[in-house]
Amino acid sequence: MMVNFDNAATTFPKPPEVRLAVEKALVRYGSAGRGSHPIAARGSALIYSAREEAGQFFGTEPERVVLTSNCTHALNIAIQGIAEKGGHLIISQLEHNSVLRPVYALAKKKKISYSIAEVSPDDDETVENFRRLIRPDTKAIICTIVSNVTGQILPWKKIAKLCQEREICFIADGAQACGVLEVKLTDGINFLCTAGHKGLYGITGTGLLLSDGKYTLPPLMQGGSGSQSNLPEMPPFLPDSLESGTLNVIGAASLRAGLRFVQKKGIKNIFRHETELCEYLCKRLARMPNVTVYRNPKANYAPVVSFNIGEMSSETVADLLGKKGFCLRSGLQCAPLAHHVMGTTEGTVRFAPSVFSRMEDVKKLCDSIQEIAENPH
Repeated sequence: MMVNFDNAATTFPKPPEVRLAVEKALVRYGSAGRGSHPIAARGSALIYSAREEAGQFFGTEPERVVLTSNCTHALNIAIQGIAEKGGHLIISQLEHNSVLRPVYALAKKKKISYSIAEVSPDDDETVENFRRLIRPDTKAIICTIVSNVTGQILPWKKIAKLCQEREICFIADGAQACGVLEVKLTDGINFLCTAGHKGLYGITGTGLLLSDGKYTLPPLMQGGSGSQSNLPEMPPFLPDSLESGTLNVIGAASLRAGLRFVQKKGIKNIFRHETELCEYLCKRLARMPNVTVYRNPKANYAPVVSFNIGEMSSETVADLLGKKGFCLRSGLQCAPLAHHVMGTTEGTVRFAPSVFSRMEDVKKLCDSIQEIAENPH
């Protein structure tokens, strides 16, 4: 039996409640907003319920909850929308390619310019690094709340306050934070983008773009919305303006069930459990020969740990661990900026537990890592 410690990519397994919600959706719900007959009406009711519960969970109104196919989709809507008329953007040096690539693509087309802020173990220093890069034409700061490589927590509330002071839009990538940390739009976030299939325990193909209502985004895509179909353009109101095509009703059912699961477990309890596993791993790794753990004692971390063994490639280590029954992510984790800063241009091995991870499995993983570290050839 394989043990999954790659939950930063997608949580696995899913809660029984999520599996049951998917099964029910397959036999009960039709296309939301596509007709008034009972099957479609049930789909519409489910979609609204999912919006309502996501809005309550993150501190916004149901109509400001846009359903997306993943966090990357949400980030592209927000980034490309806020930069539609050009300007200057600021990102952090720990960003995932879901932020870097759309920003880079806009800059390559000469639509915008951008700067990269250094992230320090000291939160105030990090905020000051962002502050120094602000220009008169700065439109937005876009940054992750938690690094998907090291798990470092950025001071998102302080960055949000900075954005409010300077009247700059704040777009937050919550893919690794939501479901593990208490994140709300009321923290000062204008657009919160997150995955539904990670810490929220929904199925793949789900994501959320949540707005506080301060900024209006133009549609990234054009198409059917189920409302104002007589118009040749997208409806001018949320969420319809940003949702083109048939909605993922099955995914929304899974996401609603996942949100309920997280609420029942309690975010603080989930964080405590996963952090305990990471701290045990770090203590064991610190005593092993040739093992490097990429954490700074002065920084704050969510439950994600990156490490390497000597000169061995991360792919080799992950492959050896896979043969011993453990699934960990290797390589650059789609975040080359972070690896450039760390000096790990060949990547790392990433450990990311979930609410279902067990201490006994972490102990066995540590034994396996030690075997590899002591016998690297």
